[in-house]
Amino acid sequence: MNEDLRNVVLGVLATGVSGVLGWLARTYLWRRRLRRKQAFFGLPAHSECLLVVNREAGSEGAVHRFDVSALLELAALVKECGAHAQIVQHDLAQVGFGDRTEFCVGGPGSNRRMSAHLASLLPGLSMSTALEPVEERGAIRIGENRYGMEPGISEYVLLARLTAGEGGRPVFLFCGQRAITNQAATRYLARHHERLARRHRGGSFVLLLRVVNSQAYGPDVVELVADVTRQARTPIAPDAHANAPTAEAT
Repeated sequence: MNEDLRNVVLGVLATGVSGVLGWLARTYLWRRRLRRKQAFFGLPAHSECLLVVNREAGSEGAVHRFDVSALLELAALVKECGAHAQIVQHDLAQVGFGDRTEFCVGGPGSNRRMSAHLASLLPGLSMSTALEPVEERGAIRIGENRYGMEPGISEYVLLARLTAGEGGRPVFLFCGQRAITNQAATRYLARHHERLARRHRGGSFVLLLRVVNSQAYGPDVVELVADVTRQARTPIAPDAHANAPTAEAT
């Protein structure tokens, strides 16, 4: 009886020790992943960040429903990092960059701050804000390449992580041809931030993404077209876009 009791006690102790060690290991791994996530987004616990919102085309201050969804997904990322977000309209965000992480949503036609970021941080890249001709609407030019859109079929969006300013906190840009592509880019970032952090080692990058058949699949089907960091950050001659070839959708 004493032998049986001892075996039971030893079994309970072994189970308890194994459980504690397992819990400690899971906690360690969770904390390590959290620290890496916080480092990638520049969001240590209790820090502040900016969510810069655009406006819906032709409206007075309204935000498109897809952009609202993009902001909600970004807010969830911020909360997971233990940080706090401040939502600011694009024309009221009159602050520099580097001191706080910034998430800027919307193309230059609806987001004045995005227009400033493209001009100062990505001189080799531009997006058309003209309504006419229709085929030029929202066209993205990167270096010598032009990327037009087929609404609902094939659309492009830029996803960028850029570090500038003295504070070193990153600026994330979600610059799409339509509002649904902005949400597609935020969703892509949420799903692939670990892989992006490993590939780019926490540095700057500019990715061109293609949203496939959004009229059927919404913002969920996204393809990586190219890493255009070098082209986007290299100034080009003013007349270089005149003969820019149109990129073929794949």
